[in-house]
Amino acid sequence: MDYPLPAFSFAVIVDGFVGVGAASFRDVSGMGMELETETLVEGGMNSFVHQLPKAMKPGRLTLKRGFVSRASELLKWCQDTLQEEFGSPKSIKPKTVRVHLRNEGLINVCTWVFTNAYPVKWEIDALSSMKNEVAIEQIDLVYQSVRREV
Repeated sequence: MDYPLPAFSFAVIVDGFVGVGAASFRDVSGMGMELETETLVEGGMNSFVHQLPKAMKPGRLTLKRGFVSRASELLKWCQDTLQEEFGSPKSIKPKTVRVHLRNEGLINVCTWVFTNAYPVKWEIDALSSMKNEVAIEQIDLVYQSVRREV
């Protein structure tokens, strides 16, 4: 059946990482690609401009989850990438990231595959004594390309 799928049932898998801590996220955003264009104005033609394709611009994959005190493989990867001296042989180790959208039976019905992804930002949301909420950590990944598998 073709019907809209719920957005709340999904899993994130980072190649090489195992366990629930590597795959449990509250939010995933930034899944997409954009084609950059260059505007070309043709002399004497004032009624339109040409939009020429320039390059693909991938998005930034943002993963949010409740902060846990124990270190996970994902967090270690972020620390290794963000805290190493830039340009050192082990500073950036790209990985493949898969986001599986699931149906009500928890069966993967659509998968997005992000190639050559690596972390570029890690942060904890603001802490406040005035809120009764879970502390949230955010990890931003850049990627080279994304493809959809059905």
